[in-house]
Amino acid sequence: MPEPTKKEENEVPTPAPAPPPEEPNKEKEAGTAPPKEWSLGESPATEEQEKQNANSQLSTLFVEKPQTGKVKVGGNITFIAKVKAEDLLRKPSVKWFKGKWMDLASKAGKHLQLKETFERQSRVYTFEMQIIKAKENYAGNYRCEVTYKDKFDSCSFDLEVHESTGTTPNIDIRSAFKRREVKQQEEEPEIDVWELLKNANPNEYEKIAFQYGITDLRGMLKRLKRMRRVEKKSRAFAKILDPAYQIDKGGRVRFVVELADPKLEVKWFKNGQEIRPSTKYIFEHKGSERIMFINNCALTDDSEYYVTAGDEKCSTELFVREPPIMVTKLLEDTNAYCGERVELECEVSEDDANVKWFKNGEEIIPGPKSRYKVKVEGKKHTLIIEGATKADSAEYSVMTTGGQSSAKLSVDLRPLKILTPLTDQTVKLGKEICLKCEISENISGKWTKNGLPVQEGDRLKVVHKGRIHKLVIDSALIEDEGDYVFTPDAYSVTLPAKVHVIDPPKIILDGLDADNTVTVIAGNKLRLEIPISGEPPPKAIWSRADKAITEGSGRIRAESYPDSSSLIIDTAERDDSGVYKINLKNEAGEAYANIKIKVVDIPDPPVAPNVTDVGDDWCIMNWEPPVYDGGSPILGYFIERKKKQSSRWMRLNFDLCKETTFEPKKMIEGVAYEVRIFAVNAIGISKPSMPSKPFVPLAVTSPPTLLAVDSVTDTTVTMKWRPPDQIGAAGLDGYVLEYCFEGSTSEKQSDENGEAAYDLPAENWIVANTDLIDKTKFTITGLPTDAKIFVRVKAVNAAGASEPKYYSQPILVKEVIEPPKIRIPRHLKQTYIRRVGEAVNLVIPYQGKPRPELTWKKDGAEIDKNQINIRNSETDTIIFIRKAERSHSGKYDLQVKVEKFEENASIDIQIVDRPGPPQVVKIEDVWGENVALSWTPPKDDGNAAITGYTIQKADKKSMEWFTVIEHYHRTNATITELVIGNEYYFRVFAENMCGLSEDATRTKESAVIAKDGKVYKNPVYEDFDFTEAPMFTQPLVNTYAIAGYNATLNCSVRGNPKPKITWMKNKVAIVDDPRYRMFSNQGVCTLEIRKPSPYDGGTYCCKAVNDLGTVEIECKLEVKGGLSFCRLLLQGVPPNIIDSYLRDLQSSNPEEY
Repeated sequence: MPEPTKKEENEVPTPAPAPPPEEPNKEKEAGTAPPKEWSLGESPATEEQEKQNANSQLSTLFVEKPQTGKVKVGGNITFIAKVKAEDLLRKPSVKWFKGKWMDLASKAGKHLQLKETFERQSRVYTFEMQIIKAKENYAGNYRCEVTYKDKFDSCSFDLEVHESTGTTPNIDIRSAFKRREVKQQEEEPEIDVWELLKNANPNEYEKIAFQYGITDLRGMLKRLKRMRRVEKKSRAFAKILDPAYQIDKGGRVRFVVELADPKLEVKWFKNGQEIRPSTKYIFEHKGSERIMFINNCALTDDSEYYVTAGDEKCSTELFVREPPIMVTKLLEDTNAYCGERVELECEVSEDDANVKWFKNGEEIIPGPKSRYKVKVEGKKHTLIIEGATKADSAEYSVMTTGGQSSAKLSVDLRPLKILTPLTDQTVKLGKEICLKCEISENISGKWTKNGLPVQEGDRLKVVHKGRIHKLVIDSALIEDEGDYVFTPDAYSVTLPAKVHVIDPPKIILDGLDADNTVTVIAGNKLRLEIPISGEPPPKAIWSRADKAITEGSGRIRAESYPDSSSLIIDTAERDDSGVYKINLKNEAGEAYANIKIKVVDIPDPPVAPNVTDVGDDWCIMNWEPPVYDGGSPILGYFIERKKKQSSRWMRLNFDLCKETTFEPKKMIEGVAYEVRIFAVNAIGISKPSMPSKPFVPLAVTSPPTLLAVDSVTDTTVTMKWRPPDQIGAAGLDGYVLEYCFEGSTSEKQSDENGEAAYDLPAENWIVANTDLIDKTKFTITGLPTDAKIFVRVKAVNAAGASEPKYYSQPILVKEVIEPPKIRIPRHLKQTYIRRVGEAVNLVIPYQGKPRPELTWKKDGAEIDKNQINIRNSETDTIIFIRKAERSHSGKYDLQVKVEKFEENASIDIQIVDRPGPPQVVKIEDVWGENVALSWTPPKDDGNAAITGYTIQKADKKSMEWFTVIEHYHRTNATITELVIGNEYYFRVFAENMCGLSEDATRTKESAVIAKDGKVYKNPVYEDFDFTEAPMFTQPLVNTYAIAGYNATLNCSVRGNPKPKITWMKNKVAIVDDPRYRMFSNQGVCTLEIRKPSPYDGGTYCCKAVNDLGTVEIECKLEVKGGLSFCRLLLQGVPPNIIDSYLRDLQSSNPEEY
């Protein structure tokens, strides 16, 4: 079953069509007429689609889905999908598929591009799939899937690719030939690819796929697996569809099923969508046979089809293949010589067809590193072999989906002629050696030296350009001398040559600096070995200042070797620095060189550093470089510090300090430190410098805070402030308060804290206090009335004065009257209760200027200061009672007066104590095991309410008291469970918030519990009347109901005898109506309305009747119709807005309602 040509690497392959849903929809929508047999339109949704739609209502992710599109061959098309990101915490995952299984992410390239963007304002993700230069085999079904956590959504769409056609209706002769060829092909026996795949070995699947043009082999194997399943016998179909159909592109396919019952209705589906009759799809009925024709089959028709009859269905697969590619011009046998370019040509029936080349039955895979290249020019295909060799002699064949051709290639050798032979060469050492020859054929060869193969390297190159062969040796060496021979491949001819290398003396100073300087550290041994060359080996002579250095055992000596000469200095000293000369001489010439030897050492230690400035935890230090740098530039310095009383030095910088100044930090304020310096050069670290003079980090405090005006008179201003936030180790010695008069300063803009800054010389500020003050409050005296002054305060310690704290605005020197105001604390706004003996200490703040006059009174009379202490200050007044007594209870009045203004306040004080005992306790009655007691409340309640009584009993024999009742509130009680035959006394304690009374009142008589008992006469009680007229305890409420959903009305009623309940609608009693159910349980009355409609709306009434009266209650019920009202109500939309919206909707579309 041939398929389209093989895709390029970047083309979009054509996979199997998208899978259909499991089962088509069986039921039609209620209320619609049955469809006609040949009706046109869209198919009804399947059950699977309904499930997907239901899920999409819950978890729909797509805002915009990609739509089916059409494009011409070579054109571009873009599919767009949009996803809303309002409820998503991260980007969703999107995949594009072609057919059932092919993920297009791996196919992105020059023909397919996938893009994604995010719009922050609308919070929408946009995903694009762009197909560039579309080809005909790109047509088919595509699918886009989006996934986010447990949410999933997908959308299928089709792509149709049409050929570009001209406007002239001329008939193409080639198309006629194609049709003729197709007819000839139809006469041949048709090969069933399915049978081939069923019976073939899995190893041969790929070969069959290429031979018959199958591109979706994986999809076909999946379908083949499903076909092998044994299907159950169908009741609806007498004959089902074949498992699969195959058709050439542009052909016509016929699907036939035979029904067991001809009356059954038949529907045809493609990928789950019902197929309607059209010019493409034609339906026919022949008895019990149902036939569907598909005309002009395209690649998009390659899909799964199924037909339903009743509750059953049968399915098949349609595979659309392109016509086979035929070889129209066969390969021809070719003869060639070695090194020539060989081209094998053939022509096929289609442009850009998929063609495979084989050599001796093995496939040729062309590539960048392959000797084989394939050239395609329309229908012409050419296999090119560059530089043919004998190994290329073979049988070559070409194969297409519809045919093949083969030819033989024979490559032979030509007679070889030597056009330019090799010549002997003599070169100097280091020069280039070039051996060149030219032969008549463009073939490769081999070079040998002294009988051994020559190996290419960085210095030795073998060049082959056409018929010319070269051996190039850069920078000739002694070992390059020898006999060289070139032998052409496949020939027995040899081309010899001799190379002779000469070498004058040479000093190799590559290991030294540009100025031939050798540096050695003082005290180390120097062995300077200088490589030399020359043939014969030269003689080396070392000298310094025209004085030769001999070879011997001295501290400075020379040593000579065949390939090098050495200068040795044992234990280098500073005086050994200088220029040394080496002189070489042999028969070929003479050479000399000057070498500078430099002896270096560590630098001298720097001088002691100077500390120029200190802060709270830092200081600034500087120093001078050392006098001698050791012969190497100073790279930097290391700094160390230590506490003066310590011996442990700590390094402050791990990276070299390049400057001669440094700022140590993170020191402890108030502690003495010393610092020292190390100089560093390339050799090492110098000895430490002498320590600096000891210094102590100190810092001034931060400015004082919260500077405010405390009071102002006609001649004085009192300021107050808070101490600084940061004081430091230097402590705080005191404060300096300064002021200046307005007009003597130029004011600046207020800073960020709202405080003005002043540009004023120090001499304009007047110091208010000559000596430092410790307190945070000070009064400036001697000021002129009505003057305006600026004020600032500084904190002073051993490090100096802090930054000043300014008052934000000028202060007017004039006393201001402030009306009095009493601020009663919250706990004193109610009665203040204390027990006798406790202390009373009440603080009542007040305001007022100048200092107000205060007057206290108790119950309207003056307070006895001998019993109650009153203490007044500028901001509050205090009432203090050391030991409270009940006589201190009462109402205390406070009056605050400033000139003509006054303010009054009252405080209630209650001093409480334990109460006295009850006055009289009597035994009222004794019967059986019970005793009835009564008593009168105590005269003294302790200035607090009586909260209860405690009753105790005692047996006359033991007189041990036991508590019977505690916290009892009444003044009479019945004591039960007494022992018969015993005689009891009783006593009662009174109780208030302070506790029980100190004493108790005891009964004068005793109660004897007689053994024989007494006859107890039951009291006579009148019957209680429980009758009650009906009364609704819970009324009916106005209710909204949804059409089609049950609604209930509830209320509760009380009455005795039990009232009779009657329900009414619009004043008409509801009797025996199956739409209503009435319940009554424990006084709760319920009316249930089953599936109400808008006509069930109205006024409902519940009526309760008994012998004592009648009562009614009403409510209104509105029935809102449709699912829209329910959804809007669940979303929190008010019912009145929903009602208005539905009325507008009904008026706009009256036919739907």
